[in-house]
Amino acid sequence: MKIIIINYGAGNIKSIQFAMQRLGYTAILSNDAAEIIAADKVIFPGVGEASHAMKMLKETGLDLVIPKLKQPVLGICLGMQLMCNSSAENNTKGLGIFDVDVLKFSNKVKVPQIGWNEISQLKTDLFKNIKEDAYMYTVHSYYAPLCNETIATTNYELNYSSALQKDNFYGVQFHPEKSSSSGEQLLQNFLEM
Repeated sequence: MKIIIINYGAGNIKSIQFAMQRLGYTAILSNDAAEIIAADKVIFPGVGEASHAMKMLKETGLDLVIPKLKQPVLGICLGMQLMCNSSAENNTKGLGIFDVDVLKFSNKVKVPQIGWNEISQLKTDLFKNIKEDAYMYTVHSYYAPLCNETIATTNYELNYSSALQKDNFYGVQFHPEKSSSSGEQLLQNFLEM
């Protein structure tokens, strides 16, 4: 199986690579469109600021490639947010895969949300063998509101989408590669799709 981690200068790619190795897989880092299109599975990570990350995608032309991918694609953290219509972070236009706009938590709560939080209302095989209210590791100041594409929720100030799915595209707000056995199970489920 050919697994590509999109390498566009805005990802926590090493920790994802190590998580793949723990599961017995080799993941290749690439920003080559042909290689990404030919992959069996694609992981779209993201750490950092939304407008800078979108700029990096545009410079490589990957902003046009990613929405057209046909194989299973998993967006992680900022990767998931960039797959949405837009982000309130520097008023950034996203890839428009998920029909929702990313918002910022209010100043009534500690931002960013850092640490372990529960995921609930789990839907789809992405969460096979993962218990309701399992804990996942999160680091984020922005969130996707609940929408038709929500497949898991988390509460922090309000209920928000901790995972989204549309067709072959999946996104998780948390970091499965840093979320112990539940996170590894989610990555395994994604690779088995």
